Amino acid sequence: CEQCPIITPMKKLQKRISKKSVVIFSKNSCCMSHTIKTLFQDFGLDKIVNRPKEIEQTLAQLGCSPTVLVVLIGGQLVGGANQVISLHVNRSLVPMLKRVGAL
Repeated sequence: CEQCPIITPMKKLQKRISKKSVVIFSKNSCCMSHTIKTLFQDFGLDKIVNRPKEIEQTLAQLGCSPTVLVVLIGGQLVGGANQVISLHVNRSLVPMLKRVGAL
């Protein structure tokens, strides 16, 4: 109906991102996705989001490859597995998670 707002995939994505301090979009079949999800679960974060098909196109519009894991922290795109691992190795990941209230 005309009075009902149209919820586009971009609006859905923005709503999901704004509600959580950490959002992970992944595919179940990716071994690196499993590794990164395990890392975040080891930190005590247990809300992991598997990427539905409708969100893939929206992520591509944001410059994310639809074939890899996508991590957002505090509403900001961090990147994929390489970026998360680099932050962790450089001891920047935990302070970032604390800053956004995830830890």
